[in-house]
Amino acid sequence: MAKAVLLLGPTASGKTALGVKLAHIFNAEIISIDSALVYRGMDIGSAKPTEAEKENVPHHLIDIRDPFESYSAADFFKDCEALIEDISSRGHLPLIVGGTMLYAKALKEGLNQMPSSDLSVRAKIEKEAAQVGWPAMHETLAKVDPQTASRLHLTDSQRISRALEVYYQTGKPISYYQNQKNTGSKHSFLTLGLMPQNRAQLHERIEKRFLMMVQSGFLDEVKRLMQAPGFDRNLSAMRAVGYRQAIDYLMGEIDYDRFILAGVAATRQLAKRQLTWMRSMPDLVAMDPFEEDVFSRSKALIETFLNA
Repeated sequence: MAKAVLLLGPTASGKTALGVKLAHIFNAEIISIDSALVYRGMDIGSAKPTEAEKENVPHHLIDIRDPFESYSAADFFKDCEALIEDISSRGHLPLIVGGTMLYAKALKEGLNQMPSSDLSVRAKIEKEAAQVGWPAMHETLAKVDPQTASRLHLTDSQRISRALEVYYQTGKPISYYQNQKNTGSKHSFLTLGLMPQNRAQLHERIEKRFLMMVQSGFLDEVKRLMQAPGFDRNLSAMRAVGYRQAIDYLMGEIDYDRFILAGVAATRQLAKRQLTWMRSMPDLVAMDPFEEDVFSRSKALIETFLNA
């Protein structure tokens, strides 16, 4: 059994910079735990670290899929387990950095036998939602899976769609699969969580970063993706925060100002969901990323964990 460190946090909380800084101290290699960073060509909108930002620290699970290929929590679990063993065997520390909390949950608690996505079923759901609206689709979900519907917002289109998709595929609610007991990773983890106490400060950073992405060519990046063979706006990669709103704008469904507002709002909502996930993790050690001692505190925690 190897030891590994999980460094989790919401978008724009400074995970990348802190992770690299810690990697230099502990002779670590970074495993990305981010569902968007796995895709080639999705660089600006996913805030993928540049070679300069990596500072010669080995990074794994970045640019391993084309945007029109699938990558699931099950894929991450298998890849991450193998990487932890490989990195540890070379005397380095596996440092798992990112914000895809579903992957973190899969790694620590195990996977249920969730059916894979069916794009034809999803397309039918999207078409119906366009006609009746997501609140009405939420009502439909409440009839077949009240447990899931009770914890979803009326306009949480992605999760409502997925829950209905699973039900239509299998005849069983998604909560059936989520409630199954499973075994997680065999390795030992220290879980550090960057949880800002000042939410307004995080929101300000999110807005500034989104505007910077647009200025850096984000829309041109999305245009290239849309022109590539196999493009489908309903694919998981294209539904990522920011990309979905950019596609709406480039297809003429919203104007530029609305695109900016929607992109910032969606990113803030993502951060809120990430923080909610983190608060549910009983062994997570919370740290404010905007406090001056966040590096020294995380360093001390890792030292204690490794020496235990």
